[in-house]
Amino acid sequence: SEVADQLGVMHSVEALKAITAIDYIAPTSDENVTVTDTEFSNVAVRLYLPRKPSDGLRRAVVYFHGGGWCLGQAGMKSYDRLTRWTSNRLNAVVVSVNYRLAPKYRFPVQFEDVYSVMKFFLQSSVLSQYGVDPDRVCVAGDSAGGNLAAAVAQQLLEDSEVKTRLKAQALLYPALQTLDLNLPSYQENENKPVLSRLFMVKLWSEYFTSDSSLREAMASNRHVPVESSHLFQFVNWSNFLPEELKKGHVYTSPAYGSSELAQKYPGFLDPRAAPLLASDAQLRGLPLTYVLTCGHDVLRDDGVMYARRLQAAGVPVTHDHAKDAFHGVMMFVSSPTELAVGRRLLNRYIGWLNENL
Repeated sequence: SEVADQLGVMHSVEALKAITAIDYIAPTSDENVTVTDTEFSNVAVRLYLPRKPSDGLRRAVVYFHGGGWCLGQAGMKSYDRLTRWTSNRLNAVVVSVNYRLAPKYRFPVQFEDVYSVMKFFLQSSVLSQYGVDPDRVCVAGDSAGGNLAAAVAQQLLEDSEVKTRLKAQALLYPALQTLDLNLPSYQENENKPVLSRLFMVKLWSEYFTSDSSLREAMASNRHVPVESSHLFQFVNWSNFLPEELKKGHVYTSPAYGSSELAQKYPGFLDPRAAPLLASDAQLRGLPLTYVLTCGHDVLRDDGVMYARRLQAAGVPVTHDHAKDAFHGVMMFVSSPTELAVGRRLLNRYIGWLNENL
């Protein structure tokens, strides 16, 4: 994809989309789940309705896929498997959202798409239509989808129009902050698969703009202006990481960047894009939370810091840290790419939903 970009044939993200499109499968029902593609609030979704009888109202999970806000879709084999298994094993209604993607659409479009789906689904008439218990709804997502899920859960607390409250949120190796892209996890896993530091920087910057100056500033960790320096308190890893993850790292705050970039692209300072920037007061009402982090992942410390901050705010949190796992590992759970660690973490995630939703 990078070669195609350098040759001027195709934007690197569009090239990656073409590659991942090979993994698409049409909505296919089976003996356990009825699967259809439809729209909620004019946003495309894939809907999974269990066929097993239910003693009462069902649980529901609204899921946002990963892919750095640029890639992925509900119809990718890996996501279809994940959401299908979730629906079948929990006997739950699952809504998997196909939000619009960068580079054609920039922040806040992705957030607005998933938020409008969530608001639509939480209407009592819609919950009733699908036989969903309003007290047993979860929002979930992985990577960029975990970012969107966290942002949606926060925004719902501020929205007086929404009467139904989430029971839970599940964040799988989420990206949660744009301020400090040189955390210990970014340094230690700089060149690890599946997500290198520079690729994550590229995805973050593409979420906001095609302007290479933002990507270059992010790559050197010089993109936050001095007038926003008060926000660093929310991502100061020396206050939030356990000693075992600090290792020999010494905290230094990032160098300040140009005010012009922040004025042009204010999204990277917005909690809807960086949920770790929410104040402690804004975190207090959040629902029961599951956070999965992986040892070999640049995003590890984002999730660890969020789990710590939520715990300090009094939110019930289950933090599942998999030292032996890498970013996106739960996508590798089928032949010929079956990974035992991926299967183990998938079972833990669904097990937590089963116990807590």
